[in-house]
Amino acid sequence: MKIQTAVAHFDEPLYLESGRILESYDLKYETYGELNAAKDNTIVVFHALTGSHHAAGRYEGDTKVGWWDPLIGDGKIVDTTHYFVICVNVLGSCFGSTSPMSINPKTKEALRLKFPVLTISDMVRSQMNLFKRLGIESAHAIIGGSMGGMQALCMAVEFPSFVKRAILLATTYATGPWAIAFNKLAMEGIKNDPRFHDGNYDPNDFEEEGLLSFAIGRMAGHISFLSPHSMNKKFGRNYVETDGLYELFGRFQVEKYMEYNGHSFAKRFDPLSYLYIIKAMNIFDATRNYDSLEDSLKFIKAKLTLIAFQGDCLFMPEEMETIKTTMENMGRGDRVDYACIDSHYGHDAFLVEYDKFDFYIKKALEAKV
Repeated sequence: MKIQTAVAHFDEPLYLESGRILESYDLKYETYGELNAAKDNTIVVFHALTGSHHAAGRYEGDTKVGWWDPLIGDGKIVDTTHYFVICVNVLGSCFGSTSPMSINPKTKEALRLKFPVLTISDMVRSQMNLFKRLGIESAHAIIGGSMGGMQALCMAVEFPSFVKRAILLATTYATGPWAIAFNKLAMEGIKNDPRFHDGNYDPNDFEEEGLLSFAIGRMAGHISFLSPHSMNKKFGRNYVETDGLYELFGRFQVEKYMEYNGHSFAKRFDPLSYLYIIKAMNIFDATRNYDSLEDSLKFIKAKLTLIAFQGDCLFMPEEMETIKTTMENMGRGDRVDYACIDSHYGHDAFLVEYDKFDFYIKKALEAKV
């Protein structure tokens, strides 16, 4: 599989939903496969909150593959011998695109809290500018899970002529209070940590030890990605062998796992980027600039494939079902397919239980529109 990574720089301004302007910006992206002569074999893959442009394959000397490697590649469900796949690191992320820690060319200092609040629409609009530069006028399909699904829905609504098929997994049309509440824990932890210094920290400070409160907030958030069933199956009541049962701070295996996950994440993900991205997720609402969900969805021309997961406690199946029933009530039931996967893994099932849903992606990619 041919993998190419690049950074596109844009000198033209990006007018944001908030009314603010990014005078210039960078987008880091990765492509897999070859764009055909007609430029009509593109599949856009959107990453989730903590993901990046590295969706598939393995870099030289790296032991870890891209976050959706089981699905993307030569001969796989998203077959890169046939399709040209592109994944863009979203604005605000800390993996190469313009973010709060990017340098303001005028002041020569990091933007930090002067960076503007972004929306999912802003992220999508910037990506559309990239596709235009690459000469891609339409996509065979767009695919995304969680925040990636928000981007896919947004693109289908706001750029209907670009999208032929939109595949949404484990997502919602508007972030609900349950998800916002989990994000609040991380947000409070970050901004109230003494080492955060009101956003004026040195990024190198976190290489050895991340923000403690960020790590704790991440632990809470990570619980929302899993489920009681998956935790019980993975950890049960197993105790750490080197810890004493009657030691006050002795740990169950699940506690050790949460510590590792939270602290390792806090060392590799920039806290300001996290704040800005969860803000974009929190305010995502496909109806905000419309009279209703129906008024929003009426612009969609694409065939929708909605894939929910029964054990998802973050973006629950009924949220995806609302999109389906709204389309049906509009007399457009033939433009939407819905599947609720029998899964007890939790929200992260779309990153783990590939064999339970890959058929639906294959069917959507092959369907005539």
